[in-house]
Amino acid sequence: MNKSIKIYIAILVFVFGLILIASSGQRKPIDWRQTYSVNDKIPYGLYVFDKEVNSILKNQKIERVSALTPYEFLDSKYIPDTIVGKYKIKGTFFNITQNNEIDDQSIKELFYFVSHGNNVFLSMKTFPQTLMDSLKIELNSDFQAVENSSVWLANKNLGTKKYRLKDVGIESYFAKIDTATTTVLGYQGNENQKHVNFIKVPYVNGYFYLHMQPIAFTNYNLLKADHYQYAEKVLSYMPKGNIYWYTKGQNNESISDSPLRYILSQPALKWAWYLFIIGILIFILFNVKRKQRIVPILKPLPNLTVDFTKTIGNLYYQEGDHGNIIDKKIIYFLERMRNEYLLDTTKLDEDFIKKLHHKSGKNEDDIRDLVFLINEHRKSYHGSLEEDLIRINNAIEKVLH
Repeated sequence: MNKSIKIYIAILVFVFGLILIASSGQRKPIDWRQTYSVNDKIPYGLYVFDKEVNSILKNQKIERVSALTPYEFLDSKYIPDTIVGKYKIKGTFFNITQNNEIDDQSIKELFYFVSHGNNVFLSMKTFPQTLMDSLKIELNSDFQAVENSSVWLANKNLGTKKYRLKDVGIESYFAKIDTATTTVLGYQGNENQKHVNFIKVPYVNGYFYLHMQPIAFTNYNLLKADHYQYAEKVLSYMPKGNIYWYTKGQNNESISDSPLRYILSQPALKWAWYLFIIGILIFILFNVKRKQRIVPILKPLPNLTVDFTKTIGNLYYQEGDHGNIIDKKIIYFLERMRNEYLLDTTKLDEDFIKKLHHKSGKNEDDIRDLVFLINEHRKSYHGSLEEDLIRINNAIEKVLH
């Protein structure tokens, strides 16, 4: 294993160990979100209530509605008739949640459901405006905290005990009701003030039961001292018969199917996973370049042919055989013209000069001077052979380079 890789691994293990040591003494923080989910075991979930509701509402059939909206569910149970329609089911529509999550179309369907002799039991902190307008009720809007606030029932036959539920006192309450038709079932407040938080409102042939302390049904309050008694007393007003508990959006339907779901839900495992990903990225960053041994610089092999040619040339020059050197220079030049430009070098005339000029792009005057010197040399006109060699060599260099 590469030494650098060992160093990276050692650093990651060291950091991971520090994280484990730092987090080992920490308690898992409590999740105080008010989810009202039947699957949540956190303080403000409904897991305990979901498990105990059958024992609280004895001899009553409870059907959980989680896949449809109230409108879709109730409309599917409606049987139209030529005179007056009716529902295939009869009982109470039941919902516990933090805020209103029922659409207006479903609210209208609930009114129609109640008008056929059924009931609706809603425990929420706020209610749909359509519902409140139709039932002539209003909520306070200041949400002022009330210290030492408790909740209790109006019917003394259910007991006069007041229950100090957690977070009671910062909720809203019914500020206005139709006292001619509405029955008050419960209150909240302290020694100095009390407010209505539980009412029963008639509508045609049925009733709406509206309760404003859904916190009473959460895990924390059901398991705290005797607070479960308050929840039992509130549910004692539930009419006998079938109950259709609306839990859509309270079953964690949006829970991820990712295999990392559990890892990301645990703080220690989540940070370990993040550390692993960061470590991999750092490793890739430092090793992205291809590694190889240093390639030694090799000197190119010398061109021995050129050296040989220079040696022979120097030999001819030292011997003073300038005429032989000129002949070889001319032979070399003409051979290149035949190979590179496919020219006929039998006759060096004006036609040859024009063709070489067009094919090579060299200066026409330089070509004409070279041809003149070659032709003069071939006529055995010899002045100073050394001077001729220099002139012919310079002329050839101009044409070739």
